[in-house]
This record gives sequence, structure tokens and C-alpha cells, in this order.
Amino acid sequence: MTQMPQLPDQQPDLHGGEKGWKKRLRHLPHLVGLVLMVAAILVVQHEVRHLKMTDIRQAMEAIPAFQLWAAVGCTLLSYFILSFYDRLAAIQVGYGQLPFRRAAFAAFCSYVLSHNLGFSAVSGAAVRYRLYRNWGVNAFAITQIIAFCSATYLLGAAVLIGAVLILEPSVLPGIGNRVPQVVLAFVGGLLWLMVAGYIGLSFWLREFRFRKWVVALPSPRMAFMQTVVATAEVAATASIAFVLLPKGCGVDFGSFLAIYIASYTAGLVASVPGGLGVFDGAMLLALGPYMPAPQILGVVLIFRLFYYIIPLFLAGIMFAGHELFLRGDAALAKKKNRKRGKDAQVVRRRPSQVVRESEAAFSVAVATGAVSLCGVLLLCLVLMEPVPKFSMLPDTFAGLVHVGGNYLLSLMGVALIGMAIGLSQRVTLAWRGALGLLLVATVMTFLRGNTIFVPVMLGLSALFIAPFRNCYYRRAELLSEPLSRSNLLCLLLFFACIIALATRNAGAGSWWQLILASPAHGAVRWTVALAVLLALVVLARLMWPARIPIQSWTQDMAEHYGTLEHALPDIADMKPEGFVEGEAGDAVIPFIHRGNLLVGLGDPAGGEDDSISAIWRLRDLALQQGLRLAFWQVGGSFIRIYNDIGLNVWPLEDGSNTNLCYPPEDIALVSRFVKTYKANRDVTDVPL
Repeated sequence: MTQMPQLPDQQPDLHGGEKGWKKRLRHLPHLVGLVLMVAAILVVQHEVRHLKMTDIRQAMEAIPAFQLWAAVGCTLLSYFILSFYDRLAAIQVGYGQLPFRRAAFAAFCSYVLSHNLGFSAVSGAAVRYRLYRNWGVNAFAITQIIAFCSATYLLGAAVLIGAVLILEPSVLPGIGNRVPQVVLAFVGGLLWLMVAGYIGLSFWLREFRFRKWVVALPSPRMAFMQTVVATAEVAATASIAFVLLPKGCGVDFGSFLAIYIASYTAGLVASVPGGLGVFDGAMLLALGPYMPAPQILGVVLIFRLFYYIIPLFLAGIMFAGHELFLRGDAALAKKKNRKRGKDAQVVRRRPSQVVRESEAAFSVAVATGAVSLCGVLLLCLVLMEPVPKFSMLPDTFAGLVHVGGNYLLSLMGVALIGMAIGLSQRVTLAWRGALGLLLVATVMTFLRGNTIFVPVMLGLSALFIAPFRNCYYRRAELLSEPLSRSNLLCLLLFFACIIALATRNAGAGSWWQLILASPAHGAVRWTVALAVLLALVVLARLMWPARIPIQSWTQDMAEHYGTLEHALPDIADMKPEGFVEGEAGDAVIPFIHRGNLLVGLGDPAGGEDDSISAIWRLRDLALQQGLRLAFWQVGGSFIRIYNDIGLNVWPLEDGSNTNLCYPPEDIALVSRFVKTYKANRDVTDVPL
């Protein structure tokens, strides 16, 4: 490993981002999501406190087979219509020659991921960048595709929400009977006017020009098709749950559509993965007057299985096959190049284009969703199958495992959700913990005799995340500073929670049954609830990545940087303020701070095997400090990696064959670049 020079204590000031109320405003969506989540938990607890798990199970088993097949058909129809989001977008940005199957694949993978993870704007964008770049679509066109798909969904949502507010406002949970119908109708009318305005604008404005970029705005026909497709997709999705409702419940499709849209919107606003708890609580609240709670929960659980869980695993398998195909194709191309006598060094240089493709955000996001759903699966296992039917253990141990197995597996479900939080942050310890828990749960459920679906899904999830070890490169704070006061306190609290949970007897049920449906004393239930909640918070805290150190640029570092491969020769003229290293310390990226931007200077210099982690660590530093990330004077070798972290590429066109990578939403940055750089090409400082 390369030994880095000693650095002084002085650090560059990276606190130039949002301050005061603007910085606090960034946390408002998280606060709203937390409030909605707590309210949903209270609603669910109030509605199910007198329920027995057998009631919900019987309600699910009572749904006729033809209704289940009808729900399967509606699911297929919903995802088929969803594929036209990307198909229309590809046509709009000039890639109509892209096969429909590819647009359908991109739409399926991106929306499955955003449905299960929440944060659809983030997770869906990562998927599309990943796939469309492999199909030769340029970064600017991908940005337009993402914006087009978002606008399409908003059009459909505005049409249907407006219809609900005007025609069926009384069925809205929570506000239908509290807000005057005139006010709701006025809001619905505004939504319809916005849709009409969007379509009307397309008659007058056909394109938007900004320097070299030309954004073609939708034609009237395309705007109308957007609205129709989005409206049909939302209606088809609502039909999945509607066809599962018992006959004679008194809910027509229009009323149910209003209830579904309100519930789904609440889950979307909360940014909770899959709207978990929020969507369910809203459905319980709205459908309560029409049918008993067990039937509502049965419908919701089957809806989640068809629309969320099964498609997620299908998307994971399809993506794994796509990755294997890319790797095999790249390996064959490399072999052919060698046979043709090309310089081995040229082929080998910057291997990220072949080997590091798996470091895209898509792999991490799908793994996060799969592990989260496995946690939910273990939490709900006692509901689906409280008594395993085909135990492979001797009778002596079978009873003991049955009594404690559901309780232990439900706690492992909570632990998997905590590990999923660490996976989303690319933490190595979370990857190891999730893999270990999945393997243990797979063996336990198999030996206990649970339905083969359960160990198979757990095992497939373990197999999915196992090959992507390189995606998880960040050290957990627990390992970086194991003896710090905060980490020691967290460990103490975590062990206290384990002891508290281990000494509570849940019988043959799970911990949440002990809280919601057990006749135990109130103190016991509150102890278990607080212990589980505290354990989850502490586990997520321990799995959180360590802070990226802010290291200042010194004369020693400048001299060392000059000795590295791929170093910028004029780095001194750019006046770098600091630098980050790769995980192994073999690659270095200098950076400067401009306003709310953290700008990396050039591609990573130094060890090629460590270059990818250096790029991601600079991205992590920007997120840590609340800054946006950009890269100045980068070559073409890492363009795909810069696209994977959500940056657009602007060629500098100055004869250097280098590029500016910038946040796609920051048009002002491009404007400053155009005005400053082209007017002062002889100036070596970064014009940002």
C-alpha cells in the first residue's frame, strides 16, 4: 500500500452549503414521513388490538381462486401499461429505435425498485442511468427520460386525484368529512386545470434550447398519450386490490379508487419503503365502515405479495442475468482484442468499464429492498404459517424450536431491516451481517418445516447479495471507532435490549403479537415495544458508515500527487483545497469547494484498483457535508461511473478530450461554465 504523507490538523471549510432554515427544511420530508408512520402504527394498533391471527389467515384463505387469478391478471396489466412510460419517453427524446422490450425492462426494474424502496426519484433514476447507458443512450437523454416519466405519473395522478376530490370527496380517509367539499372540489378543479394547461402548452411551445442542448417538448398527441397511459396504469393497479374485495361489501370501483389513491399518496409522501404501515393504516381507516379488519388486512397482504414482493424478486433475477450477460460479453470482447494483437496495456487500462459494472447503485438498491422484504417476511411468518407442517427435526427438539422459533425469527426480521439500512449506505459490515442472518434464517425455516417458499426466497436473497461484495466498501462507524463513547453507549444499549427481549416469553408467537394481541401486563408489552424500537435504532446507528475524513492539501501531498499515474499536470494552478483517498489508500482525488458544490479535479490518480472507491468516497463526502458533487477535467474512462452516481457529462471541447460532470438539475452550473470557460480559456483556474 502506498504510504501517504502526514497531514496537518488544519482542514478545508466545507460548510458552505445550505444553512439555517434552509438546511432544516431539507429534513421536513423525513419529519412528515415519521409523523405519518407513527400515526399509521397507532391506527393499526387500534384496529387490530382485538384481532386474532387466525382471523386474518382465514380471511385470506376465504378469497376464491378466481379472484386471486383476476388479481394476477390485473398485476400483469398494470406492469404492461407501466412499460409505456419508458416507451413514450424513449420516442420523445429521439431513441424510438430502442426496442420495446428494453424500454419495458427498464420500466419494470426501475418502478419495482421505487415501489419497494420509496424515494422513487432517487432509486428509479439510478436504475435508468444504469440500463440506458449500457444501451448507448447519452446522459442528457436519460435525464430527459427520467423527467418525462415523472411528468407522466404526475399527469395521471392529477387527473385521478382531481376526479376523487370533485366526485367522491367523502370517502377520503381522515379529511373527507372534516374539510368542506367545496374546498376539496376547488383543489380538484385546480389539478384538472394544470393537466389541461400542460396539454394546451404543447400546442404553442415545441422545444426549449439551452446552448448546445435542445429539449423537445411533447406534442399535443404525446401529452394526451401521457395522460391516458398514466391514468390507465393507476386504475389497473387499484384493480389488483379491488378484485380481491369480498362480494357485497358495498364499495364500488370509483369509491375504492379514491381510497386507494389517498392511501398510496400517503405512503408516497412518507417515503417509507413500500409505504409500509402508512398505506396499510390508511386502507384500514377508509375501508373500516365497509368490512371487518381481518378481510381488509388479508386483501392488503395479498396485494403486497402480487404487486411488491414477487416483482421485486423477479427484477432481481432479471438484473442478475443482465449483469452476467454484460460481464460475459465484455470478457469475450477483451479476449478478441488480445487475439487481434492489441496492446495489452491499452486493453487493461482503467478496468472499471468491465469489472466494476456491479458497483452501480442498482445492485445496492435491489439488495436493500430484497433484504428489507425478507425482514418483513420473517415478521409476518407467524401470520402465514404459525405451525410448520413438515418439521425435519426430531420430536424432542421440534416442540422447543416451535415455541421459540417464531419469536426468534421475528426478531431476526427486525435485525434484517436494520442491516438493510446499512446496505443502502454500502457498509461492508452490513453486507456480512445480512448475509449471515439470511443463511441462518434459511436453515432454520427449512429445518422447522416451513412452506418451501420461505427458505427458497431467503436463500435466493442471500445468493443475490453474495456476489456483490465490491459494492459495499465503506467501514461501519462501529469498526472505525470501536472505543468511542457513542459506540460504547450504543453497544451497551443494544445488549440491554437483547437481554430484555430474551427474558420475555412470547409463547409460540412473535414479539409484535406480544405487543398487539397478548393478554400480558401492559408493562411487559411496553418493555418489548421499546426494546425492539431501541434495538432497531441502535443497530442502524452501529451500521451507519464512518465519516469521511476531510484532509487538507499540503505541499507534501502536492509532491506525492505528482508522482502518481494519471495525475493532472497543472493541478497547482487549480488551487486544490483537500483530497480524498480510496479505501486502500492507493488512489487520490483532489477537490475544491465552490459555494454548494464539491468539485473533484480530474480522474483518480494512482492505483487503478482503488480508483472506483475514491470516486464513491468523494461522493459520500459531498453527501456528508450537504453539498452537490461535480468533476472537472475528467477523461472518458470513468464516464459510466460518473453517470452511475447521477452526473451528466459536458465535453469541454478545448482539444483536451476532457469533460465536466455536473448534477443534472443544476442548469445554473452549466450556464456559469459556458459564460466563464469559453470567454477565458487561457485561465487555468476552475471557472465554477
